[in-house]
Amino acid sequence: MQTGTPGVGPRVLAAVSAGGALGSLARYGLELALPPAEGALPWATLLTNVVGCLLLGAVAVRVPDGSIVRAFVGAGLLGGFTTYSTFAVGAQQLWSSGDAATALVYVVASVVVGLGAVWCGARLAGAGRRHGGRR
Repeated sequence: MQTGTPGVGPRVLAAVSAGGALGSLARYGLELALPPAEGALPWATLLTNVVGCLLLGAVAVRVPDGSIVRAFVGAGLLGGFTTYSTFAVGAQQLWSSGDAATALVYVVASVVVGLGAVWCGARLAGAGRRHGGRR
């Protein structure tokens, strides 16, 4: 009987786990450095997710599918660094505390700026590839 995820070996699981641990620690450090103020945008979470989107766009273009580096950086490091759950909790807390306008700005800004960051990361990584960068 086969166990685990098909096609995912112990090296990939170790890479994702190590990257996830490092990414989570980096996010925690950023949250400590920029604690959220009552009723204000959770800047650390927004910054974390936008930077993660930018880097993930670059990884998607520059790092080959199935590589251990992509598992470590993409799924692990950036998966641990970015946080949908903290984003959702922050938006819910703003909404529940009567800051509906701030909550709406936070949600829209997170999605729009995040998508823009993915696009920018992919474009920047693609430009490096076209101008003599590594493949």
